[in-house]
Amino acid sequence: MAQKNATQIEATEHIPQSEHGGGFPPFQKDTFPSQILWLAFFFIALYLLMSRIGLPRVGGILENRQRHIDDDISEAERLKKESDEALAGYEKSLADARNRAQTLANETRQRQAAEAEATRKVLDAKLQTQIADAEKAIAARKSAAMANVRGIATDAAAAIVERLIGTAPPAREVESAVADVLKR
Repeated sequence: MAQKNATQIEATEHIPQSEHGGGFPPFQKDTFPSQILWLAFFFIALYLLMSRIGLPRVGGILENRQRHIDDDISEAERLKKESDEALAGYEKSLADARNRAQTLANETRQRQAAEAEATRKVLDAKLQTQIADAEKAIAARKSAAMANVRGIATDAAAAIVERLIGTAPPAREVESAVADVLKR
């Protein structure tokens, strides 16, 4: 252990007694004027360096950045204006297309209604003709049936009277009785 202490003592630097107790060097009275001189020298040099080189560069950078921002804003406004115009044009085109479609739909609807009405009138005319023909045929058949009914009624009446009284009545009397009944 003794050897360790000896090495430690030899490694320690020896500070002269005159330098002990002086305090922190920037606060010593003897070095104060030279420190003020160097402070002023470096302050002026740093000031000149910053004002001549550093600040103009920073100012140029800020100016370029502001110009770039202003250009971007104006470009964005221009593009927004273009997009608004394009949107207005699109909406106008869309409204025009809707109006055209509505007009075409109305015209088509009217045309189809007119065609349907014309077709209906043609069909009505055909049906009226067919109905008139059918009524004529029905009237002819009714007349024929009524003529047959008169004969059938006459024959039936003669047969009934013959059965009731046992002799056949004269045909003329039976026909006149049936004609009287059919007139009522």
